[in-house]
Amino acid sequence: MSAPLPPPDGSQPPSQPHLPSTPSGLRKSTAADDDGHGHDVETACRSPSRQSGLPSAGANRPYHDDATQTDNDNHDTVFRPLSRPEYPPHGASSVPESDSMLHDETTSLLHSERAYDSPRGHGTFSPRALSPPLRHAQAESEGTTLLGSDAPDTPQNLFKRAAAWILQNLKITTAMALAEQHGVKMSWYAVVSYYIPCLTWLRQYRPSWLLGDLTAAITMTSMYLPMALSYAENLAHVAPISGLYAFVFQPFIYAILGSCPQMVVGPEAAGSLLVGSIVKANIDGGQGQEDDAVVHAKIAGVAVGVAGASVFMMGIARTGFIDNVLSRPFLRGFISSIGVVIFIDQLTPVLGLNKVAASVPNVPHHTTVDKFLFIITHLTQWHRLSGIIGIVSFVVIMVLREVKRRLQSRYPKVAYFPDRLFVVVLSALLAYKLGWESQGVEILGKVEAPSGRIFTFRNPFQWSHLPHILEALGTSFLIGMLGFFESSVAAKSLGEPDHIEGMQLSPNRELIALGVANIAGSCFMALPAFGGYGRSKVNKSTGGRTPISSVLISIITIICIRYLLSWFYYIPKPVLSAMIMVVAWSLIEEIPEDLSFFARIKGWKELLLMATIVTVTVFFSLNLGIAIGIGWSLLEVLRHATKSRIQILGRDPTTGKFKDVDGGHAEEIKKIEGCLIVKIPEPLTFANTGELKGRLRRVEKHGTNMGHPALPRLRPQASNRNVIFDIHGVTSLDGSGAQVLEEIVRKNREQGIRVFFSRAPSRTHNVWKLLERSGIVKLVGQEHFVSSIDDALRMAELLPGPAPEGAGGGREADHGAISAA
Repeated sequence: MSAPLPPPDGSQPPSQPHLPSTPSGLRKSTAADDDGHGHDVETACRSPSRQSGLPSAGANRPYHDDATQTDNDNHDTVFRPLSRPEYPPHGASSVPESDSMLHDETTSLLHSERAYDSPRGHGTFSPRALSPPLRHAQAESEGTTLLGSDAPDTPQNLFKRAAAWILQNLKITTAMALAEQHGVKMSWYAVVSYYIPCLTWLRQYRPSWLLGDLTAAITMTSMYLPMALSYAENLAHVAPISGLYAFVFQPFIYAILGSCPQMVVGPEAAGSLLVGSIVKANIDGGQGQEDDAVVHAKIAGVAVGVAGASVFMMGIARTGFIDNVLSRPFLRGFISSIGVVIFIDQLTPVLGLNKVAASVPNVPHHTTVDKFLFIITHLTQWHRLSGIIGIVSFVVIMVLREVKRRLQSRYPKVAYFPDRLFVVVLSALLAYKLGWESQGVEILGKVEAPSGRIFTFRNPFQWSHLPHILEALGTSFLIGMLGFFESSVAAKSLGEPDHIEGMQLSPNRELIALGVANIAGSCFMALPAFGGYGRSKVNKSTGGRTPISSVLISIITIICIRYLLSWFYYIPKPVLSAMIMVVAWSLIEEIPEDLSFFARIKGWKELLLMATIVTVTVFFSLNLGIAIGIGWSLLEVLRHATKSRIQILGRDPTTGKFKDVDGGHAEEIKKIEGCLIVKIPEPLTFANTGELKGRLRRVEKHGTNMGHPALPRLRPQASNRNVIFDIHGVTSLDGSGAQVLEEIVRKNREQGIRVFFSRAPSRTHNVWKLLERSGIVKLVGQEHFVSSIDDALRMAELLPGPAPEGAGGGREADHGAISAA
């Protein structure tokens, strides 16, 4: 082994008491020259940093676009970018066999050529894999040619351009290229069936499934058709037949376009109540009369149409992620408040106080508290027979519901028992036999379409309906949002079916399916219909396996509308109201569990949000509660999105790893004097870079994120001579983020502060390209883009000027820091 080379000026190197005078062979390594012969790495890589006990910058680094290396010919430390190595074929060694037996003092993980014998990376500091070029470049270029072709604008060429644009935006050309690359054939039928799921499950349908689907459809219609009548009559304030329409059009269309085979769409209490609030608002605005069923139906159709259109446009815009925007406390608080509103609203017809309420001005349009006070003050005027019928019906349904719940685990077939249909049929027979109508009990009466003809088509988006559209815009949007959220919860709970291959849940396709279904239903003035977990669970438990059960529900409902409407005549209205009260109770009964959970984890903010929504909705109005809840949730989302999450790193003296100085056991973390290490663990966008400058200014003054802005400077200016940005977490960067980062770097450079970037992306990455175009690379210098924090510290030591104190740490510290960062 050759002796250490003296410095170029002839002076003796400083004594190194911790270095042996004659290093052992284990500290010596060789690397292959271009001609295949080995050379002494220890001699070639000796530098001032090596003589001080630290490896030179880049000596231990894997190949990286921004790496640095030492000039070995003149022994001067020169930093320059390393080019990406040419990797040998898989299975071939990049080092001669004789050389592979020699080892350096550091582990092989810190040596690039030794550690990787193929273009594969298995860790954070592995060299980036050289992926083979995708073959979709030709497809994309063909699409671009179609789009930017100089061909004449014939109908055929225009169609080709439109098709190319659609294919590029849906990433179909890329998918086909990937399939071709892997030897898999991707047919156009597979693409079309992805967007029209019925083409997938129809090909796999088995005749043996028909009995289960038919049983589920009969069970569902027997249970939920009476509920649909109740929703329309008592909540939406429209003709009862509008509730039945919601089980004709929406389930059928969802069966064609929906991505969850076992989910059944239908009217819900919350959506029906919101439609009723729109109808009331239009009546209060003088755009209709209390008893004008035709106008009420038109207004309901407009509200449902706007809700469907908003959901459909969100699906086209691929905003399926929006189901994560509104928080669970908001949804739970809002749904519970709806349950309270519905329960108190239905007490009036259950107790037979409708006629008394009609004699008091504007009682139906008062707040929930006013209605409750009205019931308390006029309780002595209740209709005794109506009250008995309503209360008994409510108790019987609740008892049967609880009995079914307890017996279903031991006797699964008990789920087939239609408890609600049983109560409705029994009460209708008693009303007919005992003449309840003549005794003052309100009955449903003749069920017919407001226009006189069933299935009358009416375009809800006519110009003459513009006042109704403007009035319904905000509430209809909320109808769509709540319906989509509930559908999303139901779909995720049911999961993807095992018996149908190729059916994949997709929020964007769900939005499109629900939007188209409700737009079609609005043309016939149906109630809004979305997926419900309870209804879909009943469908699954009673044998429904495919969307055929939804199709059969539509067919059975059509038969009922055509031939059985007269059978609904004698259904007592108190019974329908009692059924709705059961639904309202189910909305309320889940709130204690949520309250207990958030109280246990001390989630005071969530509890405050829930309490605020319930209070505002009950004491003031439904729309005000909606506005406050949505505004609160959006503010929380924006606050979370714009919050800067930079970390200040220091070295753990026990492990040598770099850790957050503001994290746990912060007192054990050793800061590097003369150097500020800033970790940016997230993409930089216009949303979170606004706070980045202020955070960095605070960190430069205080050395921590925890200091108050009014606190005087705690960290000396000399401690910020070097700034290292760890940008491994910056996976994306937009123009605003690049501009703010450029301003930060420029200001530091003007103040004479040296700036380093560790773990930057490869030269082909969009982030690197934006760093170049913004001038950041030119300001800093390519040699200041290194692969690890340790490399940046070594470079700061070797460059002229005061070196950071505490940057060293021996081999263990270097290895620990690199593996930790």
